[in-house]
Amino acid sequence: MQLKETHVVIVTHYLTYGAPQALRDFLNAEKVKSLLFIGHPLISEESEGSYSELFEQGSLVNKTILSPRKSIKTVDYFWEILTNMLTVKRQRKKIALYVGADCLNAFAGILLKWFGVVEKVVFYTIDYVPYRFQNRLMNRVYHWLDRFCVKFADETWNLSQRMVEGREKYYGLKQSVYNRQKVVPLGVWLEKVKIKPFDQIDKHKLLFVGHLLKKQGIQHVLRAIPEIIKPIPEFHFLIVGGGEYEPFLRKIVDELGIEKQVYFAGWIKDKERDQLDKMMVDCALAIAMYNKYDELGNLNFTNFAAPGKLKDYMSAGLPILLSDVPSDAIKIEQNECGKIIHTSPESIAAGVIEIMGDEETLKRYRNNALEYIKRFHWRDIFQEALKSI
Repeated sequence: MQLKETHVVIVTHYLTYGAPQALRDFLNAEKVKSLLFIGHPLISEESEGSYSELFEQGSLVNKTILSPRKSIKTVDYFWEILTNMLTVKRQRKKIALYVGADCLNAFAGILLKWFGVVEKVVFYTIDYVPYRFQNRLMNRVYHWLDRFCVKFADETWNLSQRMVEGREKYYGLKQSVYNRQKVVPLGVWLEKVKIKPFDQIDKHKLLFVGHLLKKQGIQHVLRAIPEIIKPIPEFHFLIVGGGEYEPFLRKIVDELGIEKQVYFAGWIKDKERDQLDKMMVDCALAIAMYNKYDELGNLNFTNFAAPGKLKDYMSAGLPILLSDVPSDAIKIEQNECGKIIHTSPESIAAGVIEIMGDEETLKRYRNNALEYIKRFHWRDIFQEALKSI
């Protein structure tokens, strides 16, 4: 596909910067003839609402706030499908490529293809889980849409091979039949992160970035600190983020008397990403613990995905202590970019001490992380993905 001569549409739900926004930025850098980007909020209360942006040869020429969403979720879903179709139809041009991130947005693209408005559709699967909704009817509809989109889209892009395998295992979508699926992993913009020399980083600082919930396991990290500071008295833990579990975590800090070792930085907004990058590159090690199952015993999203946070950490030169749940955890450990740990304070303390307690070990893991992440530049990922379109 000759990108510079094409009209492209990307439709997504948004919360933070992710793969659809990265694709938008890639296509704008390639100066496509026109690019329509439609975003619907994942959480209505914390956003500006649905909007569309029109770019021509990489420059923003128009931004429109679309009609407000309704208060009923199911009505929202129908409204979004209709809004996608009408917004694209108003362009009055043949769309060479429509990329729909999630099955609702891809469904609209497939209908537009049947109406002759769109030539090719990509179903971009950002997350996949066998039990998306507690409501059985909603879950059936969700997986019917997923199957429909995999069947009729020209290509389905998955963040990991586990998504392909999950569709076959839980819903019978055999890979030999539904064979237009491929892995398009999450990436990073390597040039945007300014790496510090090893001798300028804080070699005793551990980092966590994310939503402070019980399932994230930060309480276990805090309980490991008394053991960590025995061999590493300079150790400290930077927590970037917020959430309902923060008061409980602060209580643990007080009970253990580790106020000097723990700092809560609060949320860093997407618009302040440079500030977050500066925080990350100053650290030595990151931690990311995920649960395989949710509170109801169902498989979590992370079991089928490769969280973008892991690549963000490595792009900043941070080795990672992580659970074995993410699809790329084993590769990260095999390449000595990190180490798989359990959620017990003893396992966490041992992992921190092993890597952070010896400068040569820390330096080796850091260099490995910086080398490994070079495979995941967004530019290279999208160039490869678009070859077959």
